[in-house]
Amino acid sequence: MADKYYAVRNGRHPGVYTSWDACSAEVKGFSGAEYKSFRTRAEAQAFVRGEDGLPALSEDDLLAEAWVDGSFNAATAVFGWGAYISCGGETFELSGTGWEPEMASMRNVAGEITASEETIRWAAERGIGTLVIYHDYEGIAKWCTGEWKANKEGTIAYRAFYENMKDRLNIQFVKVKGHSGNAGNERADKLARIAAGVEEIPAPKADQEETAPAEVPDGDREEN
Repeated sequence: MADKYYAVRNGRHPGVYTSWDACSAEVKGFSGAEYKSFRTRAEAQAFVRGEDGLPALSEDDLLAEAWVDGSFNAATAVFGWGAYISCGGETFELSGTGWEPEMASMRNVAGEITASEETIRWAAERGIGTLVIYHDYEGIAKWCTGEWKANKEGTIAYRAFYENMKDRLNIQFVKVKGHSGNAGNERADKLARIAAGVEEIPAPKADQEETAPAEVPDGDREEN
């Protein structure tokens, strides 16, 4: 059973889809597209038939896609976060640092969590209807969905934040492979590394060698 069902009322091929990627292919760039996500297939099918009475997302609604990543500077115990956002034909870049000991103990994951939170906050403040978050660390989605149990202070706060925000906008998570040439993911990674101080801000027209961020060992992940 799918976690969510994506109903396309008006798109290239109206119907019910079980992944955001499949839904996006039917509505992105389609004039007058109408779509919405549901918890059950029956609700999604009713929406497609126009029997639900719920408003659809349309081309007039704002859709934002965001790539998030984190980094950690072992020398300073500072974590950095970065987000690369595409919305309404424009791109936006967010980044920052943190050094709270409890969060910093999670190393680069602290940055990924913060990037996700800041992106959700950014979208909510701008009235974004749907936010798609692309991430390379699976806990970014699984702590929110409850697939991973949140045990640490940082992950408990992250899940609580998501629960508080999820009714304000439609938040979708998409797992991508890190360091695989995905332009959005690579840019978010670079922003996080610069913020953490593990990579210098590049000088104009100067080529610089990139340094991969520290990774969290599998044993540090929190799962059920």
